[in-house]
Amino acid sequence: MSALLSIQNVGKNFGGLKVLQEVNLEVPAGGIFGLIGPNGAGKTTVFNLVTGLLHPSTGSIHFEGRDLAGVAPHRITHRGIARTFQNIRIFKEMTLLENVMVGMHNHIDYSPIAIMLNNRSYRASEKKALERAHELLTWVRLDHKATLLADNLSYGDQRKLEFARALATEPKLLLLDEPVAGMNLTEKSELMEEICNIRDRGYGIFLIEHDMRFVMGLCDRIAVLNFGRIIAEGAPDEIRSNPEVIEAYLGREDDEEEAA
Repeated sequence: MSALLSIQNVGKNFGGLKVLQEVNLEVPAGGIFGLIGPNGAGKTTVFNLVTGLLHPSTGSIHFEGRDLAGVAPHRITHRGIARTFQNIRIFKEMTLLENVMVGMHNHIDYSPIAIMLNNRSYRASEKKALERAHELLTWVRLDHKATLLADNLSYGDQRKLEFARALATEPKLLLLDEPVAGMNLTEKSELMEEICNIRDRGYGIFLIEHDMRFVMGLCDRIAVLNFGRIIAEGAPDEIRSNPEVIEAYLGREDDEEEAA
């Protein structure tokens, strides 16, 4: 598969602190690509660079062959990159439908004048947006709760709603920042199924996650970040058996489980 997102020799410094050093990654246009590593390794910094919240100190980032240097976050979203966050960010005082429609603002075709006049163009666009919002809620199996306030959802369903809202931006690549953080086993299993369904609909997925069972069972390819550098990349079986990865990350987690 060709690279949808290309990160080339990227470094990020905060003053004298080198958070990332010579990071090279190619995320394909399809499938699920995982980025793992210990806390503080620089994973979220990678996502912040890709989405324009930060700018690289060195190197370059290209999406569909186009340089993202200096591109504002909302423009990056418009180009086709959507993101969810570790801490769920939804509008709890709004309904599920309203939350999803918020994500469509770049793609709804009507002007402020059309809204004020409530003319035919506005009504047609509003109808189309509502239909699309219902469709996306169906994808994550929340359509039966469409008119409920988001605050009434369980933690797992709030995460699914966040997925639907991200998909409303019509992305080509979906960035998921620790999607199963704080979830129980049932919620994790349900969310894994939802992510697979999103992949099967043709979306590329790039995720950060600490749950190794989740990552190994879901990702087609995994890169490992440690102290700001990529130390390994490969299929799940390769990563699982890589001595450097075991030393830096997987072995440490196993030791903690044995100690418990």
